[in-house]
Amino acid sequence: MEKKKELRPFGMRDCLAYAAGDFGCNMSFALKGTMMIFWTQFMGLELWYSLLLVVVQVWDAINDPVIGSVIDADRHQYKRNKFLQYIWFGSIGLIVAGALCFLPFPNAPLWAQMIIFICGYVIWDAFYTIANVPYGSLLSLISGKPADRASLSAWRSIGSMLGNMVPMAILPMIIYDEKDNLIGERVFIAALIMGVLGFISFQFMIRNTEIRENTDVRVNEDQPKFNVFKAMANFAKNRPAVGATVAAVGMFLGMQGGAAAVTVLFQSYFNNVQISGIVQLFAMIPIVAFTPLARKMVTKYGKKELATVGAIASMIACLLMLVLPITPDGTGIVIYVVCQLINSLGMGIYSTVSWAMMGDAIDYNEWKTGTREEGTVYALHSFFRKLAQGLGPALALVVMVALGYVGENKGEQTMEVATRMRYLVAGLYLFSAVLQFIGLSLIYNLNKKNLAKMNEELEARRVSE
Repeated sequence: MEKKKELRPFGMRDCLAYAAGDFGCNMSFALKGTMMIFWTQFMGLELWYSLLLVVVQVWDAINDPVIGSVIDADRHQYKRNKFLQYIWFGSIGLIVAGALCFLPFPNAPLWAQMIIFICGYVIWDAFYTIANVPYGSLLSLISGKPADRASLSAWRSIGSMLGNMVPMAILPMIIYDEKDNLIGERVFIAALIMGVLGFISFQFMIRNTEIRENTDVRVNEDQPKFNVFKAMANFAKNRPAVGATVAAVGMFLGMQGGAAAVTVLFQSYFNNVQISGIVQLFAMIPIVAFTPLARKMVTKYGKKELATVGAIASMIACLLMLVLPITPDGTGIVIYVVCQLINSLGMGIYSTVSWAMMGDAIDYNEWKTGTREEGTVYALHSFFRKLAQGLGPALALVVMVALGYVGENKGEQTMEVATRMRYLVAGLYLFSAVLQFIGLSLIYNLNKKNLAKMNEELEARRVSE
């Protein structure tokens, strides 16, 4: 009889490896907030950008669930794990895929620019999904213990923050000129460098990840074939997955939708776009401070409970941002930063436990249906997140244009338009916080008591099999 491989105990190595995975994802994703400014101010696609961004979301609608279902249906035996194999392949493509979204040809004909945008986005999105969907699914397989999952989720947030903080702080100083206008050629070079860094980070994660749950792929004639439509129906009935997805959609509608308006806010209202990254970096301090406390606080209070409190804090902060006198001077920047600190704390509490909540949602699917569908559950969650990430900027641009934004004016919008951007940013963030509260408080139903019951029954079921 073949001796079963002894697995190493869960520890810091697992946490660092999982954090490295999201650092790799964000090396590819961090520039997406710059995409609208690049294509409207540098490439000149202002009138077409929103429409094209919605068009490429059709690809998202096909891409995420299909790749997730392909992963779930894959019964091949791999040397280590099928999820790690897909991540490895996706990381190869992401070396250059992100840069394809920023090919700097501002003088190309309109039809050529549209082809460049669509092809670049589709190729990037395909490789990003191939890497990101199995990466998210791994959390429920690395450990089945709630405290371990809370640690993994917290460390994923650290990886995500680092992947955002570095370009957030440095890039505005590099990719904008002294007149606060974007230098498109530098964005392309930055994307290539970030692609290489992401690849290195993914390789570190792959080599240091230990799979401890559901490692066996059983292939036999009696095993029922994977049914993608049934899996999607199961997702719709999965309240924790739906609730976590609504909260994530809310978060990204605000973050991604507000990204372009925030850039214009600093370009034309505060007249200092170079410090925008530093301000946003400073606003992340509460997230960094909360992350080390996440494991103990989850054990004591529960994920749903903590995340709901965070959503309430964000709603209060965004409401203050809307009504307080944020003036176009140093005082206004200070008030803006204080509101962002409180908002960041609220989002930080949720983002720190969000992936652990999705890991529990995957278990919930198994608890209710008897079937594990990690790839499909996570892929559908990822699809709606990316839909929000795409539709958020598109809808925000429509509103910005309606409020007087003119892409050709670049960093020199009128003060009247800039003032409208100041209120638009606050409004988008408030809408985001309200959606998070609805998803976490009213839909997500795995509180601390229900989670303990689910884990106990799942453990008993697995032992008896």
